[in-house]
Amino acid sequence: MSELVLENVTLRFGGLLALDNVSFSVAPGSLHALIGPNGAGKSSCFNVISGLYRPTSGAVRLGDKNLLQLRPHQVARLGIGRAFQNTALSQHSTVLDNVLLGRHALTKGGFIACGLRLTRREEQRHATRAKEICDFLGITAMVDQPLGALPYGVAKRVDIARALAVEPSLLLLDEPAAGMNTEETADLAGTIGQIRTDLGIAILLVEHDMDLVMGIADQVTVLDFGRVIADGTPTEVQTNADVIKAYLGVSA
Repeated sequence: MSELVLENVTLRFGGLLALDNVSFSVAPGSLHALIGPNGAGKSSCFNVISGLYRPTSGAVRLGDKNLLQLRPHQVARLGIGRAFQNTALSQHSTVLDNVLLGRHALTKGGFIACGLRLTRREEQRHATRAKEICDFLGITAMVDQPLGALPYGVAKRVDIARALAVEPSLLLLDEPAAGMNTEETADLAGTIGQIRTDLGIAILLVEHDMDLVMGIADQVTVLDFGRVIADGTPTEVQTNADVIKAYLGVSA
């Protein structure tokens, strides 16, 4: 596992400054939260890490690998998995088929692209691993069901399972608790903790639920208008005057 480092990352869209000289790092095996108001630049930051956006300037490295030279599928192949805020899953496909889509980065031509060229043994190997991931996330009983027939909370787990199917060393979770009730959020917190401790995967978490963030994160980076205004432990961030003013909504 390698450290993820963002160094002086700036991203412009015409006259819009989405990220302004952003720097932070995610240590191997850690749980690092990235928080801030809507429009602060969190999703833009994820898109830069994933290879979807090319920043105007700055550097993004995973260990000694320069991520800015890579396409999204190459970033995934390096060991970065991403679960999206709005699940980009096939509602008509089964849970297992959705998770198997996450394995495509591990095949030479892409799982779908090589299609029939996959050997029977390779197909079985990918399916077995996908089922193991589903079992880890507690969705084994649903593997043969179409995703569209399942509750929202299960769909979020399937999206996480698909991200884990890349066999990542770093998992990007984009607002995984969005739309969940209190019980589902508590269950999710336990799952995130298991991913970190049982699988040894570092997690970079974007989330608006502050109880969830402060309860599980080791380190918190706070963005506001594309700038880092705080970076520290949950306790340090909660007592930071700039954070209180910009995000937590309490007068400093």
